[in-house]
Amino acid sequence: MSLAGRLLRAGCRAGAVVLCLLGCAGRPPAAAASPLPGAFARRRQDASQELSRQLVGGLSEHCVRAGDTLLAIAARYGEPLARLLRDNGIDTRTRLRPGQCLRIDNPQVVPPGPADGVLINLPQRMLFLRRGGRLEAAWPVAVGRADWPTPLGRFRVTQMRRDPVWHVPVSIQEEMRREGKPVLREVPSGPDNPLGHSWIGLDAVGYGMHGTNAPASIHSFRTHGCVRLNDDHATQLFQAVHPGVPVHIIYRTWLLAELPGGQLWLQANPDPYHRGSARASLEQLRALAARLDLETRIDWPLAQRLLQASDGLAARIDRSE
Repeated sequence: MSLAGRLLRAGCRAGAVVLCLLGCAGRPPAAAASPLPGAFARRRQDASQELSRQLVGGLSEHCVRAGDTLLAIAARYGEPLARLLRDNGIDTRTRLRPGQCLRIDNPQVVPPGPADGVLINLPQRMLFLRRGGRLEAAWPVAVGRADWPTPLGRFRVTQMRRDPVWHVPVSIQEEMRREGKPVLREVPSGPDNPLGHSWIGLDAVGYGMHGTNAPASIHSFRTHGCVRLNDDHATQLFQAVHPGVPVHIIYRTWLLAELPGGQLWLQANPDPYHRGSARASLEQLRALAARLDLETRIDWPLAQRLLQASDGLAARIDRSE
């Protein structure tokens, strides 16, 4: 079985967010094949590079296991807790029972990006793994908080360690001291280690991708700049990458996707590092739609509401006939 097949099977058994693919990746038409004038055709082709072609997630269910909590389930699937509660007619006081099945609805737009390697979109709090242009896995992650952001740019995997020892950076030791916590210099491997069972270091010194001993913290902005995954997802990522694999970290607060058949989906994510506004996003979306001749196909009041809500899930915005 291919690596993609093994990852998808393992992800489904573990409850990973890669539940179903609602579209397939596609290439924009080459400029030479376009009947449009050259300059306009090039602008349209450039714009098409900003257009996504694929979704992951969607409707599924999670069957409760011993130790599950509502917050950890929501975090695992990258679904807002409020939506999980609403869709299942429950509240935070609900006592979960092993074997009880909950409805999950977590559509995510796959950002356009490199054909190989890891792509992380910080506002989306999602990590995508591609090989040969094929999406192999997608998982929710926790990323840097506003005052301790995850760096943007192109990096590479440089080191990989199983059951790592956490050598606490001096900066985090200082934070522990300010907050009146015990100051730790080193945390051995084991259940109390915040790095979980896997560490994948980057060529940005001190930063990496790793597991966690706090699964309810996933799909949040609360790390010291590293990218944190559920521990079983981190193990799968560890098995799928090697030193030298590229890691591209981007910051896109909204994503537009056109799927085969013409469906248009918009995903509006939070802006934790305050790099824009809903109004600016709407203007950018209108400009992209104009370059792609999509203006008349979009329900603009709905698109505006989604941008203002920025709940981090994708929704259809094509106009009903």
